[in-house]
Amino acid sequence: MTMHYLLDTNVVSEPLRPKPNSHILARLKQHADELVLASVVWHELWYGCERLPASTKRSMIEKYLNEVIGRSIPILPYDDRAAQWHAKERARLAARGKTPPFVDGQIAAIAYVNDLTLVTLNVSDYSQFQDVRVENWGKS
Repeated sequence: MTMHYLLDTNVVSEPLRPKPNSHILARLKQHADELVLASVVWHELWYGCERLPASTKRSMIEKYLNEVIGRSIPILPYDDRAAQWHAKERARLAARGKTPPFVDGQIAAIAYVNDLTLVTLNVSDYSQFQDVRVENWGKS
């Protein structure tokens, strides 16, 4: 397996939508052996699931997370290298009067220190982070 793409929460959860974007599904399939998640994205997925009441929808999400994502996509930690890069970026952005969401910074840091392309539907959320490659698979 060659790690190449770090998936944002909105991309990894796309298959659960009532009408998933066919472009995203095709890219997920095409690059299945190159995908990874950030530990903070794993947290966001489970947090969203845990907030749901017991229901068919929640059971479906739990099954997807446990049997599809958990078994097929490696999860990368927010480690010391990512924390150091993130701190440097936060300081740089703060000096410019910008304060991006902390979790977005963690995800960007994991992408950067592991030399991965971050795949998201919200490219603007990551545009201010320096030297982070970002792609939107929602468009053809």
